[in-house]
Amino acid sequence: MSFSTDDLGEIKWSLLACLLSAGIAVGLINYSATIQQQSLKDLQQAQRQLNTARDQLLTAQSDQENMASYQMEYDALVTQKVIGSEQRLDWIEGLEKLRRQNLTPDFQYTIGPQTAYTPNPPLNAGNFALSISPMSMELDLLHEGQLLSFFEALSRQMPGWFLLDNCALSRADSTQNAGVMLQAQCTGGWFTMKNRNAP
Repeated sequence: MSFSTDDLGEIKWSLLACLLSAGIAVGLINYSATIQQQSLKDLQQAQRQLNTARDQLLTAQSDQENMASYQMEYDALVTQKVIGSEQRLDWIEGLEKLRRQNLTPDFQYTIGPQTAYTPNPPLNAGNFALSISPMSMELDLLHEGQLLSFFEALSRQMPGWFLLDNCALSRADSTQNAGVMLQAQCTGGWFTMKNRNAP
């Protein structure tokens, strides 16, 4: 079977339809490839967004757990009256209760004016202002154990947070105070934290 130029007239429409079909097929293949590439890009973008959303969810859940933990600690400090205003009247009343318990033969104390507290080494306290109300004490003691019992009772029974700096023990003058063997000179202070945004 042979073709001549005369036969082209007979098959021109079929040939044109075949070429048109091939062109459309090539176009559809290219279009499908483009759509597939765009779909892959969209899928990758969606996966990145999903991973970002998962990370944000995990961070939010972790923050919520941390907040619950910190909230408990914060509430404990509020209950203990460490967070808030100076509790000078409570401290005085608490020290007088300790005096009535006769933990030591006698003690005298002085609470100084509240001042800003700067820890060493420096500490970032965030939104809280740190303060201390310095206190000095003179305690008469029958023995060293009374000093430890006194500060243990102070810590356990009194609201607030007392920071003990130091205590110096010396023998008491037995001619002035019968039975008193030692005297302690102690310094420290009542520590408070106040939220700078609180009224």
